[in-house]
Amino acid sequence: MSNVPTDLKYTKSHEWVRVAGDVATVGITDHAQHELTDIVFVELPAVGRTVKVGENCAVVESVKTASDIYSPVSGEVTEVNRAVVDNPALVNAEPHAGGWFFKLKLSAPAELAGLLTPEQYAQQIQAA
Repeated sequence: MSNVPTDLKYTKSHEWVRVAGDVATVGITDHAQHELTDIVFVELPAVGRTVKVGENCAVVESVKTASDIYSPVSGEVTEVNRAVVDNPALVNAEPHAGGWFFKLKLSAPAELAGLLTPEQYAQQIQAA
């Protein structure tokens, strides 16, 4: 059973977002890192890049496959987690903590309402 923290919002494509004020931290879920298995490479968006909700903005590669990472919300990238670039295994070890990907300044906070609740996400991955 995957870990689904209750303080996060989720996408159907297995990204999570944690909001503090007008800043959203984005990563991939515990379920996603389990499916990918050993993550060996992470490519993050450039600081200053503006992304739209659902836009492909990062890439994660595992020993099995490469996967695009989509932004759960629109905004400007304000910070990237260099630690996961230097040590991609952090995403496997701490998907909801040290393994986050990037932070952005929300440009359309109303988009948060379109994300899945922890309960909805848990139902989605149980049905899969």
